[in-house]
Amino acid sequence: MAMIDELKNQPEISFIDNITLEDVRNKLFSDYAGEYERITGESGNLTASEPARFVLNAVALLGYQTLQFIDRAGKSNILGYSYGEYLDALAATRGILRKSPKYSSTVLRFTLSAPRSEVISIPGGTRAADANGHTFATSEYAEIPSGTQYIDISAQAVEPGEASNSLTAGSVNIIVDTLPYIASVSNISTTRGGADTESDESLTRRVFLFPGQYSTAGSQTAYEYHAVNFRSDIMDAKAYRSADGEVTIVFLLSDGSLPESADIEAMLEYISNSEIKPLTDTVKVIAPKEINYDISLKYFINKSDSANAVQIQADVAAAVEEYKVWQRHIARDINPSELIRRVINAGAKRVELTSPVFAAVDEKSTAKLSDSSVTYGGLEDD
Repeated sequence: MAMIDELKNQPEISFIDNITLEDVRNKLFSDYAGEYERITGESGNLTASEPARFVLNAVALLGYQTLQFIDRAGKSNILGYSYGEYLDALAATRGILRKSPKYSSTVLRFTLSAPRSEVISIPGGTRAADANGHTFATSEYAEIPSGTQYIDISAQAVEPGEASNSLTAGSVNIIVDTLPYIASVSNISTTRGGADTESDESLTRRVFLFPGQYSTAGSQTAYEYHAVNFRSDIMDAKAYRSADGEVTIVFLLSDGSLPESADIEAMLEYISNSEIKPLTDTVKVIAPKEINYDISLKYFINKSDSANAVQIQADVAAAVEEYKVWQRHIARDINPSELIRRVINAGAKRVELTSPVFAAVDEKSTAKLSDSSVTYGGLEDD
């Protein structure tokens, strides 16, 4: 279940009236006793050791599992509970399909050892990689003209996904397909645009925002729907009125990184489409301003939980990492209470938190983690 913030306050529902395994078991025992007494005239109450009781326990478990399937089937048709293929089917009723993986892209510069008097060919599909094996291939055939020493060629990752994103300029510098006279290769721009298959959370948010696209008045939800629909690597987007007749859109990429100028220009071009933007609106697209925060906390575990201390420490570490991802959203206040809640829920007894401290984050900003220090303080008496 991919629960987004907008749906967290929806009421809990149950298609089986919250029946528990104990309810099913008691119902079977009661029905058995009633029928036994009706047929035989004797008491049908079962003692703990009677074989019929074991049979009814097994039937109760199977019946309860069946009820769970019924409950799940009902909830799969509700946005706040739907997941996986059920969510795909629900989204399709609104004409929305899960976004496929995308390939990261960059520009590769191929440099000769020295200028040549003849033209040097660079075949399409020529590959270069970084030290970790992230491989890119040129998107087209190109030539280094005579008398010049290099040429820049657009390139795309060989494998789709986010793993090939955020490789800084100069890091893709290993020639995979050697060519005559080529001395070096290097990416001259940070790799961008790769995306994994769209997550349930992202798809749920797009379905939730979908009704906003019908607006012809440039509503906030309409702009935000189209912004997150622009590319599969958009993690978060906010729209607000920055002046009369002017709308500003702020967005983050799926790995939490800030969009670069090329991303911003592409978003602006997409949003400026006459079928999206009302003719009277002026649209600006910007990267969010970053507000720095630190994490500095020390936590303790109850002595009564000593047998699980190692697992709790691992769970606390995971909770802190999840908090970092949660905090990296546009206009989400820096909230120390949320961090404490997650650490306590992971099994800690108590938390000594030095930072972060609460800070409001406006609609054009996002929190940025500067430093993180998490210390285990040991076991304490309950």
